[in-house]
Amino acid sequence: MLRRGVDSNNLGGSAEGTKLLRDALLALPVGSGEQEAVVLRIRVLQGLAYAEAETGSVADGLVHLATASDLVSAVAEAPRRAALRGLVDHQHALILLRAGDTTAALEVYAGAIPALERLDGTDAGDPELLAKAYLNRGLAHIELGKPGQAEQDMQRCMELASEHGIYRLTAKAQGNLGEIALLAGDIPGALAHFEAVERMFTDFAPRLVPRTKIDQAKCLLIAGLADEAARHLDEALPALREQRLGQDLGEAEVARAGAALMLGDFALAKRLTGSAHRRFVRRGNSAWAELAALARMRAETASALTGGTGAASPDKAAALARRLHGIGLTDEAAMAMMLAVRLALRRRSVDTAEALLDQVPPLRKIAPIDHKMLLRLCRAEVALARGQTRKVLAQARAGLTELGAARDRMGGLDLVCGTAVHGQELGRVAVNLVLESARTEADARRLLSWHERTRAQVYRYEPLPAIDDPELASRVTELRAVTRAVQQAKLERRPTAHLERRVTGLQREVSRLGWHTSHWGKPRPVSAPEEIIERLGDRALISFAGPGEDLAAIVVSGGHTRLFRLGRREQALEVARQLHADLDALAPDDLIEPLVNAVSQSALHRIATLNEYLFGDNGIPMDLLDGRELVVVPFGGLYSVPWESLPALRGRAVSVAPSATAWVGAAELPPTDGRVVLVSGPDLPESVSELEHLRSVYPDAIVLDGERATTEAVLKAMDGAKLVHIAAHGTHEPSNAMFSRLELVDGGLLAHEVARLPTPPEHIVLAACELALSHIRPGDEPLGFGGAMLASGSRTVVAAVNRVGHRSAALTMTDYHRRLVSSSAQDLAEAMTDYHRRIASGTRPARALAEATATDPLRRPFILLGAG
Repeated sequence: MLRRGVDSNNLGGSAEGTKLLRDALLALPVGSGEQEAVVLRIRVLQGLAYAEAETGSVADGLVHLATASDLVSAVAEAPRRAALRGLVDHQHALILLRAGDTTAALEVYAGAIPALERLDGTDAGDPELLAKAYLNRGLAHIELGKPGQAEQDMQRCMELASEHGIYRLTAKAQGNLGEIALLAGDIPGALAHFEAVERMFTDFAPRLVPRTKIDQAKCLLIAGLADEAARHLDEALPALREQRLGQDLGEAEVARAGAALMLGDFALAKRLTGSAHRRFVRRGNSAWAELAALARMRAETASALTGGTGAASPDKAAALARRLHGIGLTDEAAMAMMLAVRLALRRRSVDTAEALLDQVPPLRKIAPIDHKMLLRLCRAEVALARGQTRKVLAQARAGLTELGAARDRMGGLDLVCGTAVHGQELGRVAVNLVLESARTEADARRLLSWHERTRAQVYRYEPLPAIDDPELASRVTELRAVTRAVQQAKLERRPTAHLERRVTGLQREVSRLGWHTSHWGKPRPVSAPEEIIERLGDRALISFAGPGEDLAAIVVSGGHTRLFRLGRREQALEVARQLHADLDALAPDDLIEPLVNAVSQSALHRIATLNEYLFGDNGIPMDLLDGRELVVVPFGGLYSVPWESLPALRGRAVSVAPSATAWVGAAELPPTDGRVVLVSGPDLPESVSELEHLRSVYPDAIVLDGERATTEAVLKAMDGAKLVHIAAHGTHEPSNAMFSRLELVDGGLLAHEVARLPTPPEHIVLAACELALSHIRPGDEPLGFGGAMLASGSRTVVAAVNRVGHRSAALTMTDYHRRLVSSSAQDLAEAMTDYHRRIASGTRPARALAEATATDPLRRPFILLGAG
């Protein structure tokens, strides 16, 4: 019973283990002084102590442990007595550690580990116990922010575990190496460790998988991926409830509350933190009870600061900070005090806020990035309340630099994007401050500079070759097959729920593997206004901003920079949403004429309204644009606008970019002399295919159609190509844009895959629906199929922001390529030379697209992303 109970505890079955150990204790003879009975009782009690502490209360566990400790002195044989003392002390330290009393736990380990080491190699020695002691002391060092000492302990644990074949401890130690990587700010490294541990536990200890999901979720929250973290925890919570693991369940609730808070669901965050707090109080775990109270205070503060109601007050937050400081949780105490600062500012008690700010404990170098950003925000907001604008901007500048340093260590596009969430408020304060006071051209340039600092950072990174990973390739192949099976089942009206669950699971596996196999190099510097002006030349740039309730536009034209305030932001975004819906409705080729007329009238009305809002009497003066080619940096919902449909821009060459810096980076990419690739996906009506025409325009092109248009062949051909044209069905996935796809003969070609190409095509044309659409991430960072191509190093991406009919797409693309490369009476070799020259000039593709879409702007919603 003892052996089975301990095994159950080790594999996550504390409830079952507790019952077995209680039965074992009852089976032992009461009051027996026989040595074997005493030894057995000690071992049962120490196992029961941990089990009770996990499922019941810490106090109950320590009572059993005290009884075991008293019994140790009754053991006559010295080596055995020493071994049992080490066992009891180790368990005592572990319970203290799990209860949050890390300092006390280390004090116990300081005596227990040397004693266990002395027994190592003797008959009384227990290598598994010694390995556990190193494992758990390493955890204590992690809790105290000492990665070097933690790693030493983990390596010693792994040596012992490997020597004695204790694979479960090897897995746990690797998980703790993930915690150490997280402590050092290496998010991709931490996720790689957690991924490996989850696979190991899935094979031999599935009950331990939920614990690993908590660790993964905490890591994802630091990376700003709240949706992913929430999904991990929503899987873990039911299993933890079933296993009745009180400590892990409470920790999971606190972490899930953090995800809810990041997603703006304050009610859920409050409910979860309340549940966790009650759970920790019942267990007698005062340290974790205070951490749950801090999580609730964060939720209540966020609710109060966004106009909600709640019990949050500066006094309560400051009192919590003092309690946290009293139990040695310095970073958490700092967080609580910073919440007190923000609550005092909300009450306009600036003197109180400043006094509280002075009481914030210094943050450690290894403090989480969200703590660092909050401290910068508090300093900036206090300075703003004092009218100290230079201090506000200094804090914002320093904070965004710190955030950039954290981002530089990320891997994968979604991780690089995610970190922006931590700097949103700080960036908004700076941009709002500059915007409110902007009057002169110098102010407009300064606003442009701040605007560039706070947006679309992901597009600044130089992509590096992706790491080959057979497991990732296998998962992508399976995802492709299952996605196709879903589509087929829907056509045949068969149930798809089980297949769709598998698709979701595979998408998550692909994302997680991509986090540590997609690396990004050093960031390019943010482009200064002077560099932007110089690079624009005769072009004009419009950069939209909406940090507050109003929409603004910074216009750079003719060497001058001007600012225009355009009115209520939500009005413009609502018209853009309505226009997007109208153009989607208008897409089908076979739409009946009365419906075409009705929807067209509605769309034309939206277009006229948006055009008036942006370029009318109170908008951007058209004489500033003066026939120039245009670079547009949208904001939020404006990313879905087909810009050349607006009367003010009809027929004008327009390039759309996520930031001026991203446009400069794309424009500076050197032209290449690669191949032309033409691809046609399955199930396209032959009557509206543009591929036959394009064969004559590009006679030397690589053509992949029919059974040749496989994902592997297309990816291989795209790598290093000059121009790629893909005519295929396309799907934008708003919930996870990196899984937007083009349908080929063997399934979907994912944005996730094209983002990993070693040498992305210079110019890619996506004659498919919606693939210029983006999911707007924190910091107004757009990410989707077209965005993935830009971020990976493509210069120009032509794609649609709406659904588009096959006939309309074919006509648009035929017209586009005809204008791009003349193939009439000229020699085709000369035509191709002209194509390369015009691509290099950065003007021709945008002009060709403007002319191709002008003939039917409602049904040709294509835009040019990047530099054209």
